Amino acid sequence: MEALALFSFTASEADEISFKKGDLIKVTEMEDDSCWVTAEIQGRRGYVPENYISLLPYSWFAGPVSRLEAEKRLRWQDTGVFLVRESESAPGEFSVSVSYGDRVEHFRVLEGGGQYCIWDESFCSLNRLVDFYRTHSIAVEKVVCLRDPPESPSLLSHPEHNPYPNPYKSSSQESLPSARLYSHPSHPQRESFQRLHEPVLGKPRLAHALCDYTPPHTAHLHFLRGDIIDLLDCSSSLTWRGRCRGRVGIFPPEYVQPLYH
Repeated sequence: MEALALFSFTASEADEISFKKGDLIKVTEMEDDSCWVTAEIQGRRGYVPENYISLLPYSWFAGPVSRLEAEKRLRWQDTGVFLVRESESAPGEFSVSVSYGDRVEHFRVLEGGGQYCIWDESFCSLNRLVDFYRTHSIAVEKVVCLRDPPESPSLLSHPEHNPYPNPYKSSSQESLPSARLYSHPSHPQRESFQRLHEPVLGKPRLAHALCDYTPPHTAHLHFLRGDIIDLLDCSSSLTWRGRCRGRVGIFPPEYVQPLYH
């Protein structure tokens, strides 16, 4: 899953990775009882502090949903409506379940060497794979492109829980130094580091652009999908004020995803 860096971080140990505020980070494993996660940045793999990043929201990830349950949720949806679920037959892997209208097809996602594929094309993350098949057919016998699920909690696993689902969380310990992730015996100072650098909760200070916003009004803030916006004022329910690409302006809050931490 891709995550956004909320703050800059400078590595102090060889097994950590430095990054800057606004960087996109590929999270490869995270556990509930650890304040550090394993991540990959520009081909390098190591630890990053969990409270410095925020997993980007993806409504299509349904978590540990069975094949039968996926079929119940997707049957009779529009062709292409899909969800990604944890594989029943291969723990730690994923399947893409896609509505064909009167039936549901399931595609197993193959993973190896940090690459994910269904057919011949390989991608560095599950997110990139999904984005590719939005504009390319995932089916062979006819054209079926992935479409976002409707705004309905019935397609999701636990919509009332974490709005930033993590499809990399699994029981698989393959090739990962999990014991170090839990304890870090050689770095006893990390627990105090976590407490000292815990960001303050409250109003969001950043937002992730969900789509392009390019109005003709000069007082409005123009941005593109994926941009990170510094929030300057989000007290109104109608318009927010923010900074992006060196410009300051107002914009409708429904175009962005606030990033709480």
